[in-house]
Amino acid sequence: MTSDHPLRTGGDRGYLRIATEEAFATREQVDVYLRMVRDGTADKGMVSLWGFYAQSPSERATQIMDRLLDLGERRLADMDSHGIDKAVLALTSPGVQPMLDLAEAKGIATRANDYLAERCAAHPDRFIGLTAVAPQDPEWSAAEIRRGAGELGFKGVQINSHTQGEYLDDPKFDPIFRALADTGQPLYIHPATPPDSMIDPLLESGLDGAIFGFGVETGMHLLRLITIGIFDRYPDLQIMVGHMGEALPYWLYRLDFMHQAGVRSKRYERMKPLNKTIAEYMRSNVLITNSGMAWEPAIRFAQQVVGEDRVMYAMDYPYQVEAREVRAMDTMDISPELKKKFFQTNAERWFGI
Repeated sequence: MTSDHPLRTGGDRGYLRIATEEAFATREQVDVYLRMVRDGTADKGMVSLWGFYAQSPSERATQIMDRLLDLGERRLADMDSHGIDKAVLALTSPGVQPMLDLAEAKGIATRANDYLAERCAAHPDRFIGLTAVAPQDPEWSAAEIRRGAGELGFKGVQINSHTQGEYLDDPKFDPIFRALADTGQPLYIHPATPPDSMIDPLLESGLDGAIFGFGVETGMHLLRLITIGIFDRYPDLQIMVGHMGEALPYWLYRLDFMHQAGVRSKRYERMKPLNKTIAEYMRSNVLITNSGMAWEPAIRFAQQVVGEDRVMYAMDYPYQVEAREVRAMDTMDISPELKKKFFQTNAERWFGI
């Protein structure tokens, strides 16, 4: 049962709380979303997602927008009041990936990265940055990954799943993975709304966003990468996903069984033998955060099947900000040593904090 203990920063419970999937936005990014929604160039997912968050007068939408646009005192106050010592920050989904004007997309990503670096430098004990890229231009994105790792001091890269319906298993995106390998940085694949090619049954039922569509689409993206052999080409690459692994840990037995059956049958041209099983890649190359999933049974299951060193805490600020969820994580029935891994030391290890 969750207690009502005070939430403080500073490690009074034996660990720091490092939140590893926390979002911010820039005004110009949101303004482009609004323009795309209004001029008809946005896909169905953007219309559903940002047509709501950027325009709705509802309390949820306005509060989220205010929090997204703040990388200063309001965010720090929220962190303090929820006992969050450090936040790993990334440009909110879908980043610049839906933007049709490539020069505009790259400019917005560059300025967002510069702004985030400035805010991280202003609060180096509280903020950790992830690089935003424009996968529409893989070579430019590779250079920006190197700039983020070198000049800006960022600790990883976030890509918001598909880019205009294209997935990172396409060979044209290889420069991005080469840059990740060269810098030793992890890739966080964050959800986006499904592309128009798959969204209709989800959208018509209200299931296109965080309730279900995000996880379905992002879990598929990670599976596409695993089954195309990304970790055979880049054995040291680490890919992070949130929301308790977008349900993949729960499916691992069947994923392995059917993948191996598919390889043996030669049913699919692209499904070739791999060096490891899917479950083995999950235990060597995939990292999981519990963003939006403050649920002890799921966390303990993931720790069991992918490893205690591979599951990390996240809040999912500002989309899910609940003090009771922090307390629920504090009171999980796990050892103090494992709780410190979950909240602090796994994040320190994998982000190089």
